[in-house]
Amino acid sequence: MNEQDEKFLREAIARSREGMERGDGGPFGCVIVKDGQVVGSGNNRVTSTNDPTAHAEVVAIRDACAKLGSFQLAGCTLYTSCEPCPMCLGAIYWARPDRIVYAATRADAADAGFDDQLIYDELPLPPHQRRFPMEQLLGAEAKQVFGAWKAMEGKTRY
Repeated sequence: MNEQDEKFLREAIARSREGMERGDGGPFGCVIVKDGQVVGSGNNRVTSTNDPTAHAEVVAIRDACAKLGSFQLAGCTLYTSCEPCPMCLGAIYWARPDRIVYAATRADAADAGFDDQLIYDELPLPPHQRRFPMEQLLGAEAKQVFGAWKAMEGKTRY
C-alpha cells in the first residue's frame, strides 16, 4: 500500500462515517479513483432510499460510470471501507476496475451485524435447494431472445 492508497481509503472510511451519521444507512463508504482523481463516490443508502441495492460500492460505481460515460471502470481503483459483499463484488466484476483496496473485513462487518455468510453458503447450492427456491420456466422462449442478440448487428458487447 502506498500513500495514495492510504489517502483514498481514508476518504472511503470518512464517507462511511458521514453517511452513517446522516442516517443514510450502514457504515460503508467507497471512492473510485482514476489518474489520481476521485471520479465516483458513495456511501450506503439502503435505509434512506428503501433500496436494498444501494450499497456504497454500487452507488459509487453508478456515479463513476455516469461521470466517465462508460459502463467499465478500466484504469480505476475502487477503494471501499469494507470488503465487498457478494452483490457488490458481482457489480465490481461487471464494472472491471483495475484494483480493489478495502479496509475492514467481512468478519468485521459480521461482528457489527452485517453478516453475508448466508449468501456465501447459498451460492454453491443447486437453485432448487436455496432459501428462496428458484424454478425455471419458459426457457425456450427466453433462449430465442438470446439467439436474436447473437445475430444482432452493431451491438455493444460487455
